[in-house]
Amino acid sequence: MSISNESTSNKSISNKSILEDLSKDTVIFISGTPCTGKTTVANDLNGYLSDNGFDSKLIKINDFAFENDLVIGEDPDKFYKVIDIDGLNECLNDEIDKSSNRVLIVEGHLSHLCEGADKMIVLRLNPSILKNRLEERNYSESKIQENLEAEALAVCSAEAYEIYGDKTNEIDASDKSVEEIRDFIISIAADKMECPVGSIDFMKWLLE
Repeated sequence: MSISNESTSNKSISNKSILEDLSKDTVIFISGTPCTGKTTVANDLNGYLSDNGFDSKLIKINDFAFENDLVIGEDPDKFYKVIDIDGLNECLNDEIDKSSNRVLIVEGHLSHLCEGADKMIVLRLNPSILKNRLEERNYSESKIQENLEAEALAVCSAEAYEIYGDKTNEIDASDKSVEEIRDFIISIAADKMECPVGSIDFMKWLLE
C-alpha cells in the first residue's frame, strides 16, 4: 500500500496492531541530509520499540565508524572526517549478522551507503526549514548551501535507491511530529505502507 507524504496531523498511522506485524528480526536504516531529524527520530523509535516488548538496538553510524577506527583522513577544504566506506560496510554487516532476533536501527548520514537494511528510510525536509536548522547549528555558509542543494536534488534518496531500489522510502518530515514520523517508519517496516522515492519534490526551491 502506497501512501501520500501529506500531513497526518491528529492521526497516528501506527498502532498496537501494526506492531504485531513488525518482525522481531528487522534491520532499519535511517538516513538523510544533516539536520533532517534522523537522530531524534531514531532515538524515539528505539525507545518506543523497547517499551513495547521488542529487543531493539540503535547504532549511530558516525560513532560506530569512530569506534571501529574507520576514519582515514580529513577533507582539507570541507573540514569533515573521511570514512572508509568499504570498511564501514563490512563492520556494520558483521554487527548485523550478530544481531538476529532483534530490531536493529542504524542511523546516520552514511548509512544509506552501506548494505544490509531490510528497509531504507530517507528523511526529507523542505529546504527553507532545513536552512534555519543548519544556521542554528552554526554551519558555515558554504556547508549550508551544499546541504540545501543536496536536499533539493534528493541526493541521499538517489544514492540509497542505487543500492536498495524499492526498499528505499522517503518521508517528508517538514510537517510531521517525531511520533508521526516514527509511526510511518514502523508501518513501512511492517510492510503496511510505502513512501516511494520520487514522491517528494523540493526542486522548485532551486528556482526561487
